[in-house]
Amino acid sequence: MHEVSLLENVREILQDHAREQHFTQVKKITLEIGCLSGVEPEALRFGFSAVMKGSLAEEAELILTQLEGQGRCAACQSLVKMQYHYDSCTLCEHPFVTVLQGNEMRIKDLVVI
Repeated sequence: MHEVSLLENVREILQDHAREQHFTQVKKITLEIGCLSGVEPEALRFGFSAVMKGSLAEEAELILTQLEGQGRCAACQSLVKMQYHYDSCTLCEHPFVTVLQGNEMRIKDLVVI
């Protein structure tokens, strides 16, 4: 389950930002997860409290938002929605669509004190 290592990275990012920006507690964290990222939201929810235990985000509320997949068709250059990495263009059915959005996972918002 790579979600645990992703959460450990989030914890480290929070600790680094806490030192730089002088906050001591995270009250709420919003993670934005691309639908093409391979990250399972329920696995993140499941592992969040265990990974954050003893950290400045131990009591934080976790909010997950999904980012749609979007790509550009190699043939017609249209922007199209994507549900899977290897989707064909929904307009011209060309098989090559370059992913522009949806692979990422990022911290979108923090509420800190």
